Amino acid sequence: MLEDQPKVFIPETIQGVSYDIAGQLGLIWEVVKAPLIVPLLRLGVYICLAMSLMLFMERLYMGVVIVLVKLFWKKPEKRYKYETLQDDVEMGSSNFPVVLVQIPMFNEREVYKVSIGAACGLSWPSDRLVIQVLDDSTDPVIKQMVELECQRWASKGINIIYQIRETRGGYKAGALKEGLKRSYVKQCEYVAIFDADFRPEPDYLRRAIPFLVHNPDIALVQGRWRFVNSNECLLTRMQEMSLDYHFTVEQEVGSATHAFFGFNGTAGVWRIAAINEAGGWKDRTTVEDMDLAVRASLRGWKFLYLGDLQVKSELPSTFKAFRFQQHRWSCGPANLFRKMVMEIVRNKRVNFWKKVYVIYSFFFVRKVIAHMVTFIFYCVVLPLTILVPEVHVPIWGAVYIPSIITILNSVGTPRSIHLLFYWILFENVMSLHRTKATFIGLFEAGRVNEWIVTEKLGDSANKNKTGDAAKNKTNTKIFKRPRFRIADRLNTLELGFGVFLFLCGCYDYVHGKNNYFVYLFLQTFTFLIAGFGYVGTIIPSS
Repeated sequence: MLEDQPKVFIPETIQGVSYDIAGQLGLIWEVVKAPLIVPLLRLGVYICLAMSLMLFMERLYMGVVIVLVKLFWKKPEKRYKYETLQDDVEMGSSNFPVVLVQIPMFNEREVYKVSIGAACGLSWPSDRLVIQVLDDSTDPVIKQMVELECQRWASKGINIIYQIRETRGGYKAGALKEGLKRSYVKQCEYVAIFDADFRPEPDYLRRAIPFLVHNPDIALVQGRWRFVNSNECLLTRMQEMSLDYHFTVEQEVGSATHAFFGFNGTAGVWRIAAINEAGGWKDRTTVEDMDLAVRASLRGWKFLYLGDLQVKSELPSTFKAFRFQQHRWSCGPANLFRKMVMEIVRNKRVNFWKKVYVIYSFFFVRKVIAHMVTFIFYCVVLPLTILVPEVHVPIWGAVYIPSIITILNSVGTPRSIHLLFYWILFENVMSLHRTKATFIGLFEAGRVNEWIVTEKLGDSANKNKTGDAAKNKTNTKIFKRPRFRIADRLNTLELGFGVFLFLCGCYDYVHGKNNYFVYLFLQTFTFLIAGFGYVGTIIPSS
């Protein structure tokens, strides 16, 4: 009978504990650790250290350049030909170019009035301005509301056109492309684009258009975003810190050194001839704005960023909306990099150093490496080295380099310097989604073309705090954040990594020598807050 039983080959050291599952697992771990786990983890450490150095050098380079720009570079009005456009008594408004303003919308119940009102309030000759409201809304009630608002402004003499499509093909890119096909657009030289939550100041066009009029090689003038709800909660403060660095440093450096940066999709004015020469709007990725910018740049067009040309906008104030936005903003660039890298290499109209800047700095380091090293190194590899003490991470890679990178990142928002440490922890949490989205974009996986419009709640919550709103409580609809069930709040990925980091922290507290558990417990807390969906409910201290 014994001979008929199957033979199981178990090492002698394990036979004595065949019924002790934990003991067997421990011994198996010891068997595979030395030949397999340790070499793989060491390789992971070396790769992450290399990526950290690449990101460090990129941040240091941009830090040096932005200091030089602020100290020695001439202002845009002196670097380029610039002369304000004046009303002429004899010519009337004919010396002003005809400008098209496009406002793409999708079920924008909370913000459609303020965006249309801001566009209609631009101080530009009314006979030289055409406003397109490109409404892709699927809610018939909202469509009717938007159309009535357009009719109301049209009755005041504003040249505003309400435009809809039968389908949402191509999403925003499709709507913008369709808008440019209209016959009356042929008389327009420039197009200003504002998303539904953006509110340009009345003098926006008068400050931006002269750069395009007097410099025929400039295709795009980009303004800076300012956020009306940045103080709403801790989530919006964290977003403000990240985006302020993008505008204060990345956009400024790209504009000053190579006259190139990624169009932000809104708050910018394009030369329509440059859009047409670049091939028009394409919907092959979820970052149609960046796609157009890269193609136009490869044809020799220059871009100009104006940091003092500011446009009010709104930040996502719910964690769910923010996650969807970050997926699109991370997946799209990676997918575009995959599609265009060889086209950039083969291009003969731009010089070698601009190619290096676009491929290495703009795409590879900022859009790929920055996301991956943040998550893989600080949320995976570093915690695993606690469980495998044979693998050592040098102190400069674990502490010094990331500290310097963080300090360089903080220059954009000095008012939030006291939130810097929590911003690091929050960025590590978001790097989980950005890394996943980056891989989806690089390998064109399932959600590569997912487009979910960022939910906008309007800034009525802030308005209700003002004295004027208090006087009109009977006429003002008080903003209430929508309630969510617990099941809707739960984010399993964040919760899973929170548990993993907590276990690593406990192990380091008992057996470790580097005191990483302090960081791991704080990071665990941040992952759990995000996992339970409470990031957007925390009110920051000013």
